[in-house]
Amino acid sequence: MSQENMSNDNVESPTEDPTDDDMLLETDVTSGLEEGTQGSRTTHERTIVEAKDVNVWYNQDQALRDITMQVPENKVTAMIGPSGCGKSTFLRCINRMNDMIDAARVEGELYLGEKNVYDDDVDPVALRRRVGMVFQKPNPFPKSIYDNVAYGLNIQDIGGDHDAIVEESLKRAALWDEVKDQLDESGLDLSGGQQQRLCIARAIAPDPEVILMDEPASALDPVATSKIEDLIDELAEDYTVIIVTHNMQQAARISDKTAVFLTGGELVEFGDTKKIFENPDNERVEDYITGKFG
Repeated sequence: MSQENMSNDNVESPTEDPTDDDMLLETDVTSGLEEGTQGSRTTHERTIVEAKDVNVWYNQDQALRDITMQVPENKVTAMIGPSGCGKSTFLRCINRMNDMIDAARVEGELYLGEKNVYDDDVDPVALRRRVGMVFQKPNPFPKSIYDNVAYGLNIQDIGGDHDAIVEESLKRAALWDEVKDQLDESGLDLSGGQQQRLCIARAIAPDPEVILMDEPASALDPVATSKIEDLIDELAEDYTVIIVTHNMQQAARISDKTAVFLTGGELVEFGDTKKIFENPDNERVEDYITGKFG
């Protein structure tokens, strides 16, 4: 299969059916992973996700080449670049979603905190509790609004007051006031923007450390997009957010750090967003941002 057909931006999200998650469950969802750092985060900047020489192939086609970068905690990091350059592939490396693609092969080291997530003793299900995911198209399950948000709590056997967690998650997703009187109604009945915020609430309910977002506003209208962008800014107070976007203006608005991927699966430049957009070091990055190619 060609790299174009198997490119990161074209592989469909593999977790839209909740039964797929059920098939992944293991008895001990905490083996091989350190305890999370929720509640003990400090204000100084530290690295939460680090890639060292990460390479990814789909069969014989290489999608990522020697990716090395450090993602800071409690910041918004945007990944930009043309279609097929490896942005979403890298995103899926972080929570090992590429494990679900038979043709994919990952080499290199990728750390969440101090732990290489590709070590043999890491349970991918436990990893995905610490690293939530929001896909390009809203994908609420055919369940009630309440059950959508509580889904991860139930399948991962997370204790506590589920009613309180669901309410708090919907509040953090800026959706509570709109749905608090219809929690028993289907999540599929919500508007597109509301569905995406529902998916964000579902992702944050297990209290992850990192939230991955793969073009979360690309299918939404401008009003819904603005709400998602405001929400991302608020989420960064409690979580590390890594977002793939084709919208360079959006990256400039919402992110603290920007990674520029270009054709061939290369990470060409990574740094402070303001510098990337105003004074990039790499001429190819400047050409892409100014529209000379892309």
